[in-house]
Amino acid sequence: QVQLVESGGGLVQAGGSLRLSCTVSGITPRITAMGWFRQAPGKERELVAEIPRDGITNYADSVKGRFTMSRDVAKNTVTLQMNSLKPEDTGVYYCTVRRTFWGQGTQVTVSS
Repeated sequence: QVQLVESGGGLVQAGGSLRLSCTVSGITPRITAMGWFRQAPGKERELVAEIPRDGITNYADSVKGRFTMSRDVAKNTVTLQMNSLKPEDTGVYYCTVRRTFWGQGTQVTVSS
């Protein structure tokens, strides 16, 4: 059974930082496409960052230079380091594997 467990969301002031983590179990192969999406109230879910099975990490233009996604293959974990947060970064952040399996989401709220 595939499971994605996210952690690290919360409330932060604009300009602050948060680090999200997602631990995956039940997936083979272990090295596969993984990503983070987010959904703000009243808006569609959008890509934040994605690591392909092999290749360069892709970032949304709105987060380039502020967010960094990384993967620890041994721990089957991906993290999203979010710096210089803005109020428009507020939303529910979802971890995904191959855009097929999804976590439950973690709330990120950035106050102005």
